[in-house]
Amino acid sequence: MSRHRNIRTLDYSEEYDYDEVFGHSVEEDCILSPSEQAFIYDRSRRNQPPAYFHDQETVKEEEEEESESAPAESAVKNLSDLETAKLQSCLDEIRSIIGDIESDETISQIVINNGFDVHKTLDVILKRNDNAPTTLEPLKRQEVPRVKTPITVSSNAAPSDESIPAEATVPTITVATPSKASNIIKGFSVPNQSGGSKLNLKDGFHSPRPQSPASGRSSPFDGKSQEEKSVPKFEKLARNFNVKEKWMEDRGDSKENLHMVVVGHVDAGKSTLVGHLMVKMGLVSSKVLHKYEQESKKLGKQSFIYAWIMDETGEERNRGITMDIGFTQLETKTKTITILDAPGHKDFIPNMITGATQADVALLVVDATKGEFETGFESGGQTREHALLIRSLGVTQLGVVINKLDTVNWSEDRFNEIVALLKNFLKQAGFKDSDVCYVPCSGMSGENLTTRSNDPQFAWYQGPTLLDVLENFKCPERSIEKPFRMTVNDIYKGTGSGFCVSGQIETGALLVNDKVLVQPQNELATVKGLTIDELPIQTVYAGDSVSITLANFDIQNISIGSVLSDPSQPVAVTSKFECRIVVFNIQVPITKGFPVIVHCHNVMEPATIKRINAELNRSSGAVVKKKPRCLVKNTSALVVIETSRPICLEKYQDIKQLGRIMLRVSGSTIAAGLVTQIF
Repeated sequence: MSRHRNIRTLDYSEEYDYDEVFGHSVEEDCILSPSEQAFIYDRSRRNQPPAYFHDQETVKEEEEEESESAPAESAVKNLSDLETAKLQSCLDEIRSIIGDIESDETISQIVINNGFDVHKTLDVILKRNDNAPTTLEPLKRQEVPRVKTPITVSSNAAPSDESIPAEATVPTITVATPSKASNIIKGFSVPNQSGGSKLNLKDGFHSPRPQSPASGRSSPFDGKSQEEKSVPKFEKLARNFNVKEKWMEDRGDSKENLHMVVVGHVDAGKSTLVGHLMVKMGLVSSKVLHKYEQESKKLGKQSFIYAWIMDETGEERNRGITMDIGFTQLETKTKTITILDAPGHKDFIPNMITGATQADVALLVVDATKGEFETGFESGGQTREHALLIRSLGVTQLGVVINKLDTVNWSEDRFNEIVALLKNFLKQAGFKDSDVCYVPCSGMSGENLTTRSNDPQFAWYQGPTLLDVLENFKCPERSIEKPFRMTVNDIYKGTGSGFCVSGQIETGALLVNDKVLVQPQNELATVKGLTIDELPIQTVYAGDSVSITLANFDIQNISIGSVLSDPSQPVAVTSKFECRIVVFNIQVPITKGFPVIVHCHNVMEPATIKRINAELNRSSGAVVKKKPRCLVKNTSALVVIETSRPICLEKYQDIKQLGRIMLRVSGSTIAAGLVTQIF
C-alpha cells in the first residue's frame, strides 16, 4: 500500500480553502521575542524608514550627519525643471574638468550661487582648492593623543599656543601646494613611482614597472621629466640591450630559419608531396603511416595516405582537399625549414594568402598529367593566380615542382614544354630566371625527392633533387633592429594561467616579462612566456614562429589579425591609406567608389576605393595621367582606400611585411599594392 496521497483523486477543497489563503500571509501561532518581532515583515508598517529598526542613538547620529548637507539639498529641491536641467549640465561639464575634488552638494550650491555660470563656478572651486594637497603620495600618519578640547587651525596662520592644552601635541605636516590651478592632476596622468614627474599614458602607452631581471632592459621611468628626455623611448629601452650582439650570442651557431609556402592548383599533389618528403626524411613513424594506410583504405582513398600527414582534420580527409594552412618543420644540413601547406581550391584563397604572407620562399607545384596542367594554367586556374599572389606578397625565390611526371612515363618533352610555358609567365610576373629552379619528381612514388631515381626512363635528368632545391634557398635578411612587430595567427587557451597567441615575428626582438601593445585594441599586455616548437625560450627574434603567453589582458579583446608591437613605437592603426597598386587581368574597370576586399597579413576587411589620384607608368613609376576616371587591366595607379574598420598597417618603406596589400572582388584577385601613405 502506498504511503503517498493519490493526487489524481484528490479533492483540493478539502485540503485548503484557497479562496481565503491565496494572496495573504499566514500567521503562525507562536510566541516571538521583541527583538525577533522587530524584523518580521508587517503590512501595516511597510512604509517605515530603515531607521525604524535601529536604536535611537544610531538614528540621532545619522540625523546629525545628514544635517550638514541639508541646506544644499533644500536649495536643489526648490529648483524648477529648467533650473534642474541647467544644474545637471553644469555638473557634467565641471566634473569633466576638475574630476572628483569636490562633492556634488558643494558644486551644486556654488553653481546656484553663481547663477548657473560654469566659468564663475570653476574659478570659485579652483580658488577653494589652491591650498589643498595635489600630490598623490600618501601623507605619513603620526599618532596624536585624543583631546576633548576642539582645535581650530587656520589655513594662513599657525595655531596659537593658548588654544592647545599642555598635554596635547600637534605634529607639523608640510603639504606641497601648487602655484597654479593648472597643476591639478586629471585624465590619465600617472605619478612616477620614483618621485619624478608624471607621465601621460597616451604618449608611449607605458605603465610603471621595475627593471626586469629577465629582459635586462631598463625601466622607462628613470626620474626625468618628458622635456629632459631627448632620446626616443625605443632607443632608451635598447640602450643596455644590443639586439644584434645578443642575436649573435644566441643564434650565431644555430641553423638558419626559413619559412616556405607550398602553392599550386587544386589536386596538383601538394600535401602528398610534402607528406612523402617527411616520410623519406624519417619524420613520420612507420606505426603512424600504417594507421593512415588502414584508415584511408576503409574510405576508399588509399592514394591519400601521404596527404593525411598534412591534412589532419576530418573534413579535409573526407573531402580530399586542403582547406586550411598546414604547418610542419624539417631540418636540412644548414637550415630549419618551416613548411606551410596552402590550400589550392579557389574557395580557400584567403587562407592561402594568410600562409603566403608568412613565407620567405615558395614551392609552386604543377601537375604534369595531360590536360591537368592546362586546366590549372589557363584562365580560371589557380596556377597563375598563386604565382602572382606570392610575387605580390614579396616572395622572390621560387622552386617549381613538376609533379606526377611518372604518369607520362618521365617524358622529357613534356617536362620541357611545361618549363617553357612557365618561364615566360613567371618572367612577366616579376620573377628573375636566376631565382627560379625547376625540378621533376613524383610525390606518390617518391622519385627525386631526396635521392635521384634509378629508373632508366628518368636518366635524362641530372639536376638537383627536391631536397637540394630546399637546401639552396637563401635566407632573407632579418630586421631584428627595427621596432617589434608580430601578427597574430591563432589564439588558444594554454595549460597554465593566461592564454596564448601564436604567429610570426616580422621585425624586432622580444623577451619574457616585456610589455607589448595589442593593436588595434590599443591595450597593454605582459609577456609571461615564450615557446618555439613547444620549448620555452627567453628571447625571440624576427623570423621566428612563436607562441606567446599573455597576462593582464582579456582574451575577448584580441582577435586573429591583431598586431603586437613595441609600446614606445606602436604600429599604425588606420582606416584610410594611400597605396600604389598594380591591376591584374580584370573584366570590369576600377572606378571611384569601387567595393573591394583588402587582404593585409592576416586581416581581411571590406573597403572602398575612395579616390584615384594618378595613373602611373608600371616600369618607371612616372605619372601618366592625373585623376583618371577609371583603371583598366594591366595598369598601375596611386589610389586612396578606406576600410570599414581600422586595421594595422605600416608604410612599405618602413616595414615591408606590413606594407603589402591585396585587393579581391568576387573570389578573384584584381590588384596588389604597396602602402605609401597612412592617414
